[in-house]
Amino acid sequence: MGHKFAELAFTDRVKALQTANGSRRNYARMEDVPDYNDVIGPSEAAFITARDSFYMATVSETGWPYVQHRGGPAGFVKVLDEKTLGFADFTGNRQYVSAGNLSGDDRVSLFFMDYPNKARLKLLGHARLVGLEESDILAKLELPGYRARVERGILITMAGFDWNCPQHITQRYTLAEVEKATEGLRQRVAELEARSEEGSAAT
Repeated sequence: MGHKFAELAFTDRVKALQTANGSRRNYARMEDVPDYNDVIGPSEAAFITARDSFYMATVSETGWPYVQHRGGPAGFVKVLDEKTLGFADFTGNRQYVSAGNLSGDDRVSLFFMDYPNKARLKLLGHARLVGLEESDILAKLELPGYRARVERGILITMAGFDWNCPQHITQRYTLAEVEKATEGLRQRVAELEARSEEGSAAT
């Protein structure tokens, strides 16, 4: 019982390193308490659905982890209920490494990043590939107006999550975020340029 992400991530070897480096006592407090971080709450749902990308790790038959970027319009990852999220899997480079891995081992690790606010949410779960014949489920994951071919859907049953501290996250901004933040400045520059041109014309 306790922190559901820590139950999965804090193995005996991890705990041994925590003990050796002096952090085990703090993390031990996450155990022997009622379960928490085991359902997707309003804060997690809002954070996930605001993202336009995330990173997903799967496990291969050779035991190697494979990390892949997934992207789309903000909100392309859907929170379907307190334990389930999903997204439409669009056609990419057609290597099918993640899909192939998931056909044999359903475990995934997800990283959702908010670079401007230096926040990150990590989530562990079990994924299921959704075929095109499962139209009722795909309908819940579709993105009307987004021009990309859907090859399948991916549903993830969340096993545990954790919020990370903001240390060492470099702030980055998308073009849309930069344009929004500088909109007032650009308008002011345009006004000053127009006044300057009017003054030049008057003389």
